[in-house]
Amino acid sequence: MTATHAPLDPAAERLRRWRLVLGGESDGTGCRLAGRDAAMDGALGALYRGADGEGGRAGARSAGLGGSAPQVARWLGDIRTYFPTTVVQLMQQDAITRLGLDRLLLEPEMLEAVEPDIHLVGTLLSLKHALPETTRETARAVVGRVVADLERRLADRTRATLGGALDRSARVERPRHRDIDWGRTIRANLKNHLPEAGPEGRGTIVPERLIGYARAQRAVKKDVILCIDQSGSMAPSVVHSAVFGAVLASMRSLDTRLVVFDTSVVDLTEQLTDPVDVLFATQLGGGTDINRALAYCQSRITRPAETIVVLISDLYEGGIRNEMLKRVAAMKAAGVQFIALLALSDEGAPAYDHAHAAALAALGAPAFACTPDAFPEIMAAAIEKRPLPVPATG
Repeated sequence: MTATHAPLDPAAERLRRWRLVLGGESDGTGCRLAGRDAAMDGALGALYRGADGEGGRAGARSAGLGGSAPQVARWLGDIRTYFPTTVVQLMQQDAITRLGLDRLLLEPEMLEAVEPDIHLVGTLLSLKHALPETTRETARAVVGRVVADLERRLADRTRATLGGALDRSARVERPRHRDIDWGRTIRANLKNHLPEAGPEGRGTIVPERLIGYARAQRAVKKDVILCIDQSGSMAPSVVHSAVFGAVLASMRSLDTRLVVFDTSVVDLTEQLTDPVDVLFATQLGGGTDINRALAYCQSRITRPAETIVVLISDLYEGGIRNEMLKRVAAMKAAGVQFIALLALSDEGAPAYDHAHAAALAALGAPAFACTPDAFPEIMAAAIEKRPLPVPATG
């Protein structure tokens, strides 16, 4: 909460900050606010009054946000003026959960006033059936802005990381002469270096092991199945999965399928070219039947040894637990690379079913949360069939 006034002495600055935190007039700080500070205090008070049943933050807030769209739109403009984007997004989320701001998001002018973020996308997707016709295009534009931002952040790094993994997985150790990767061959045979000078006065490396690239026609494609839990708590993971699904689908060496589920299963592979279409085809909320979803995914596997199945779920299973575990065991026994992610988001440690996570770990499929930035390396490890870089908190 930084203001553009002259610096105060440390004691006065502490009082000012406490005054902004506590709110109200009789807060005991003896600090009077004016100008920008008073405006910031008004914006905070409009949201946090009465939130704890005793007057809001620290029991002192008494202002009100009101229920009309013009008032809320002005408030949204104010907080974007006085606070950084990350704080604005947090306050918007608080307004949605505490004050029912989601009802006003059904109006186009309100959607144009908000700061788009991944939580807002989750709210809009949960409201999509209630959106009036006049609001739908605005809602798609808001979702599109968030998706485009995620693609800018994630797409290039994902393609580079997975492209390298696919290249390495295609290398062979009995290459034809024209297919030899001399750089890797030399590094692999440095232990065979003979320091004695040869005809040209240099030492010699004996290439006992040749490493080369598979020829284009021999390179093997990988099949990737993203199986996404679309229950309400998984909204950020659904958004990130749609973006990653589109990125993976754009890579010719990967054959990508995206499946979402609650108590039913929907295959959205045909819509992968547009992650916004994928998101508006999801149904956030409802129950969970992981077993049914995995049964569908299992039925689409034709090359187990070249298939990666990524289950993204908090593992709160509403279906048949033992059957779910049997399916995972069967896929792994057939050679499928199986990854279980409790979340694909920046939200930190999620709530999840610990018993199911332990059961998957016992099958050799540890379940762990994954940030979007870590996802490319997880997939690269699966492509190369090396141990997954499971986070320490997994």
